Amino acid sequence: MAASAAALRHLAPLGARLARLPPRGRAAGRLLQQRRGIRLSAPAAIQVTVRDALNQALDEELERDERVFLLGEEVAQYDGAYKISRGLWKKYGDKRVIDTPISEMGFTGIAVGAAMAGLRPVCEFMTFNFSMQAIDQVINSAAKTCYMSAGSIAVPIVFRGPNGASAGVAAQHSQCFAAWYGHCPGLKVVSPWSSEDAKGLLKASIRDDNPVVMLENELLYGVPFEMSEQAQSKDFVVPIGKAKIERQGTHVTLVSHSRPVGHCLEAAAVLAKEGVECEVINLRTIRPMDVETVEASVVKTNHLVTVEGGWPQFGVGAEICARIMEGSAFNYLDAPAVRVTGADVPMPYAKILEDNCIPQVKDIIFAVKKTLNI
Repeated sequence: MAASAAALRHLAPLGARLARLPPRGRAAGRLLQQRRGIRLSAPAAIQVTVRDALNQALDEELERDERVFLLGEEVAQYDGAYKISRGLWKKYGDKRVIDTPISEMGFTGIAVGAAMAGLRPVCEFMTFNFSMQAIDQVINSAAKTCYMSAGSIAVPIVFRGPNGASAGVAAQHSQCFAAWYGHCPGLKVVSPWSSEDAKGLLKASIRDDNPVVMLENELLYGVPFEMSEQAQSKDFVVPIGKAKIERQGTHVTLVSHSRPVGHCLEAAAVLAKEGVECEVINLRTIRPMDVETVEASVVKTNHLVTVEGGWPQFGVGAEICARIMEGSAFNYLDAPAVRVTGADVPMPYAKILEDNCIPQVKDIIFAVKKTLNI
């Protein structure tokens, strides 16, 4: 027992010293360990909520670049309405984390002007439904200025906050703006699902020289996801414009973004027990859309189902279907593409009606069986 304890005491500092070495030194250290017969397991992934992933991203980027600052309602002294900015005001002070009045048009205009002047603001909307108060600043001031100035004026700004349906907040606080902002040239639009998505996309958005709209989901903030060792790095970013295949499959392609990605994975697990293998694609970015990944999947599976929480008319799913129809992947479809969307009505307040307005796992399963004719 004493010998074992001594070996463990020796092993711990050895691993710590190895981690501090430069890459060439770490390689030599691993070789030395192998010769001594010592094996160190790779650090395991950890569970991180989407809320904490966003907080990490903001903290790391505020520390990395002094031009970055956060502003919005209750983001400072109250730590944010959803606690995304928890601890940042105490760490960085009033000039970097700024509480604003309840005036979206006003503080969004301030943020856009600051971006034009060379700063990198992160403008938080308490919900993207309130961004309608500032949509002139987002579209006419932020999205169009680079083009109208022939590229001489960049607007490096991030507009972020919860988007889409929450729970029990009715019509004026429940709509999805993915199609609204995805429609506008000059903007980049991202929509994370997991904690890695949230951290990596926010960091990439802050570093981007274009205005980026980041559409989060309130119901995901408290959900823990596995975060890899790579994603825990301060240098981790998720490339804007690149989708991720969350599950490989051969029979049907499911394409989604934000919270419905989880529903697609649940439906895929159920369908797998019936012998149907679904390929699940997490779009991550709405604009620019990674059509190539979707096309490659459709060529393999020959069937397509899109899933989104927004309204059907002129929606994200409609755009995906149009792009597939217009491209070479259309020739590989064995059945019409099917869309699963939110109901084409303002969101009701009653819970049973609300549940029937939002795509559920059973709706996805029904759509898959419809397109496969089973």
